[in-house]
Amino acid sequence: MNVELDQVTLSLMTAVVVIVSGTFFIVETMLRRDEGAGRVWSVAFLSAMLTTLAYMVWAVDPTVMWPVAVGNTTFVVGTGCMWLGCRVFNGRRMTIATLTVAVGGIGALLTVLLAGPDAGDWAGAPWMFACILLFAALGCVESVRGDMGTYRTSWGLCAVLGLQAVFYLGRIVVVIAEGFDSTLFNTWFGSAMTSVLTVILTIVALVVTSVLRADRAGQRGPARLESSAPLGTDDVLPIASFTVLLTRAAERAATRAEELAVLAVRMDDLPQISSAFGGEAAREISEAARASVKRSTSALALIAQDGTNGLLVAMSAASEPDARRLAGIVYRGLLDDLAEVGAGVIPVIGIGVVLTGTADAQPASGDAAASPCAGAAQLIAGARESARRAAGEAGSAVLVGGADLSAR
Repeated sequence: MNVELDQVTLSLMTAVVVIVSGTFFIVETMLRRDEGAGRVWSVAFLSAMLTTLAYMVWAVDPTVMWPVAVGNTTFVVGTGCMWLGCRVFNGRRMTIATLTVAVGGIGALLTVLLAGPDAGDWAGAPWMFACILLFAALGCVESVRGDMGTYRTSWGLCAVLGLQAVFYLGRIVVVIAEGFDSTLFNTWFGSAMTSVLTVILTIVALVVTSVLRADRAGQRGPARLESSAPLGTDDVLPIASFTVLLTRAAERAATRAEELAVLAVRMDDLPQISSAFGGEAAREISEAARASVKRSTSALALIAQDGTNGLLVAMSAASEPDARRLAGIVYRGLLDDLAEVGAGVIPVIGIGVVLTGTADAQPASGDAAASPCAGAAQLIAGARESARRAAGEAGSAVLVGGADLSAR
């Protein structure tokens, strides 16, 4: 027996799935007080909820156009926010990407309003299709780059966004070749098929983003306290507090002609260890590394958690050889302490060092120089790059200012 569902029923089913999934993710974000990618993904789920509600109103009364305008806009913004969430997860710059999503959303709204009430059911659809194709493709690529690329779970999000991009590419091709009224479009790329695809993609995206957020939170160690108490429970700073304190320390050191060294400790294999030996093993290694770095540095050193697989340290150094010596102490301490962790697995470790007196530590000209934290940001970026190179080059344990000065 064949059962055909009308557009109102399909819209209602889609709305129920999307609203339940979105509500779950948003509530979890609020409970976790997530300030990273989870917050941006929450906007994506909220946009998806508004999209399904708008299209459900349109399905009940196809004569009104405002639900189409709202639905198209939130659909574009929601897909764009999935891409933006991936960029936040990977720690990439957001200004241009955010403006691009905003332009896409505003364009989706204007194309419907300018088309007028006589434009039909697919008013503004070409712009919406193109924007969703673009943002889904960008999100697909971003989900397997950087930090996200180290998580196997992220391939699920890549598949979700990739399938969405392929579907909307197909819609665009069929519309150009056959038109909106063709049998091919209505059978395989119409509203009914879109509703089914939306349900599947929403469920998969909910699972993948929730797992990614939980995995990253598990590897970050103890939760960050409120901004009124910037230190963590084990005296490891959040990155924002570290940047502010480093800025102040660098300013004081400059007035005294003293040097500060910023060390970036990078452990590249933590996500792979988590996948192979379990999240508990990765957490033990992360906690042991934090404790080791604290033992290997001075009591007045600033220590911060740096993403999922690293730490940052700021401390006084008399000279470049002294900074190299201090980094070597940290490196050897990590090797000794991690060898005693229950899993018996030592990740690949790289340590990068930048001194405040080096050229790379100076703020860039223009807008960057106007920022009070520009110098600290340059120091941190330089140390991270040196640590990345040290972890990737055979025989290099420590890189100071980009030169191979490892303690071998």
